[in-house]
Parts: sequence; structure tokens; C-alpha cells
Amino acid sequence: MKGNVMDMAIGVIIGAAFGKIVTSLVSDIIMPLIGLLVGGIDFKEWKWVLSPAQMNADGSVAKAAVSVNYGVFLQTVLDFIIVALCIFIVIKAINKASEAIKKAKGIEAPKPAEPVTPEDTLLLREIRDSLKKSDK
Repeated sequence: MKGNVMDMAIGVIIGAAFGKIVTSLVSDIIMPLIGLLVGGIDFKEWKWVLSPAQMNADGSVAKAAVSVNYGVFLQTVLDFIIVALCIFIVIKAINKASEAIKKAKGIEAPKPAEPVTPEDTLLLREIRDSLKKSDK
């Protein structure tokens, strides 16, 4: 049990670090490129203003603006999709490497056991077969 707990803890730590790397990849490399391709648009600035900010006479903000920041949401969804895709690719590669190592070592995957037919089903089959023989 201790080995499994340690493996899981290491997996969580590496997963968190990998998530940070991919999030940085998305926000610092991919999203600026996508923004450039669509005309220099920064998705984080896309918002729907419900109530504009109210200013004082001296120019300071008396009441902050109320807005729905759907651009930030879109970037977060894109981050998630890219992180999920990267994790899928890494796991797929690990599984292929594991299979190649097992094949090189001569370890074959266990063949699935044939399902055991219940005794009552076998009895019913015998009755069916004997009835077919008696009809002939």
C-alpha cells in the first residue's frame, strides 16, 4: 500500500508541474500567436460591460465596472483542451513504450479467460439437445 500511495503522490506532483508548463505554453506562446492570426486581438480583453465604472471628479474610480469577462473564460477553456490533449498524448506514448518494453522482454499480455458458463445454463442446453433428439 505504501508504494501505491507514493506513486500516486509523485503522479500528482508531476501532473501539477506539467499542468503549469502547459498553461504557460498556452498563455505565453499559443494564445499570442492565435491573437496575431485573428488580427492582434487579446482574448482576455473580451468582455460584456453590464455597468460602466463611475468616476469621481478627481478622476479616481468611485465604483468599479461590472462586466462578464467571456474572453478569460474562452482562454481558460482553450487552456483545458490543450492540457487534456497534451496529457492524452503523453499517456498514449507511455503506454506504447510500455508495450514495446514488454514485447522486447518477451512478456505477453495475458489472454482473457473464457467465461464460465453457469451450471443451470449447461443443464438447459442438455435438455434442449435431448428434446431435439427425441423429435427426430
